[in-house]
Amino acid sequence: MAAFFNVNFYGAQDTLYDHKGRHYFYRCYIEGSIDFIFGNGRSLYLSCRLHSIASPSGSLTAQKRLSTKENTGFSFLKCVVTGTGNIYLGRAWGPASRVVFSFTYFADIILPAGWFDWADPKRQKTVFYAEYKCYGPGSNRDGRVPWSRVLTDSQAKPFLHTGFINGEQWLNSA
Repeated sequence: MAAFFNVNFYGAQDTLYDHKGRHYFYRCYIEGSIDFIFGNGRSLYLSCRLHSIASPSGSLTAQKRLSTKENTGFSFLKCVVTGTGNIYLGRAWGPASRVVFSFTYFADIILPAGWFDWADPKRQKTVFYAEYKCYGPGSNRDGRVPWSRVLTDSQAKPFLHTGFINGEQWLNSA
């Protein structure tokens, strides 16, 4: 378990290896180009700025959940996505990759498809890529891959608080 408050992470490809364990990122700045947040952690990103320096294109996440039975994934809540280049919100590094964006601002850099199956169509049946009440010019879902989801209020609820990372058990000590 690890908590990061107001930390800046700079890089290009593979900036932040968010792998094993539960993590909390609050008001952090994360910059990169390709898979700049990657790994198989269970993490909540709250009020973070995610800045792309992709040229010409890239991807924000590459989550590596290997099975739908694993309780891992990335939840982005009240974040801001800005930058250059055109980016995917996520690429399915793992066959059951799980990434959710909620109440997040997307600049006009998001590729219309939004998500990429890592050139393995079988992953379209096992990934969990979702958006919930996101806004901004990049949030237009026209052209999104049909296997991505728009969550209902009840479906989004588990991703909207520190309970996603069992934060009530450990985060108060951070």
